[in-house]
Amino acid sequence: MDIDGIRESMTETVRVLERLRDETAPAVAAVSEELVRCVTAGGRILVCGNGGSAADSQHMATELTVRFRKQRRAISALALTVDSSVLTAASNDLGFAKVFSRQVEAHGKAGDVLIAISTSGNSPNVVEAVREARVRGLVTVALTGAAGGALASEVDHWIGVPSEETPQIQEAHLVVEHLLCEAMEDAVAEDAP
Repeated sequence: MDIDGIRESMTETVRVLERLRDETAPAVAAVSEELVRCVTAGGRILVCGNGGSAADSQHMATELTVRFRKQRRAISALALTVDSSVLTAASNDLGFAKVFSRQVEAHGKAGDVLIAISTSGNSPNVVEAVREARVRGLVTVALTGAAGGALASEVDHWIGVPSEETPQIQEAHLVVEHLLCEAMEDAVAEDAP
């Protein structure tokens, strides 16, 4: 890729982020409020996704469990993508569509929050996790691309990145995830040792 191609790619990312800011700030604020309510009440954040979205779920859970910017108490967060024994056993015994929903059944409680990340919004295992979360009384959040897929109509809160391009959707998801981490961290920062 030459310099012009690099600049054009960066310009497209900026365009998407500007639209994200203009079109989704109210949704991000609403999700922030839900997450703050959850963590200040001692609840847990569950996060799931496939591929790059699995990496995002791990990144977000780590920022919450350890720290984002501030020293503060740990926030209970669990990426449903990290336990290879659970993932392989559930895939083998229940089918891959159940790898996340089985963990929601095991770990999720009413009042907790499930964050489901899927660029298409149609990943069967992520949709199944949302359905299980709703049965158990968790608040459900989806981060998707513009179309939203099946997840858009299944969740309590939907944040759709205004793009159909996977790289820009993933870049924007990271921005949203960091904003949500910052909101939760600010809410518990006064508990710092």
